[in-house]
Amino acid sequence: MKWSDNTTLTIVIIGAINWLLVGIFRFDLVAFLFGNLSWLSRIIYTVVGLCGLYLISMYGRIRSSAE
Repeated sequence: MKWSDNTTLTIVIIGAINWLLVGIFRFDLVAFLFGNLSWLSRIIYTVVGLCGLYLISMYGRIRSSAE
């Protein structure tokens, strides 16, 4: 995998852990660290979302490399 794939995968995993904390404990780590919907936390949420969208492309790349 490329460096960008590893980086985006790491960011999405961190975002998934944040959602796990929200779902189980109602604790939003990003809001706790950077403020509730501050400009910085909104940037972090946006980056995590964009990384998730980028990782959708991995399905096609995984399938094509397996053939």
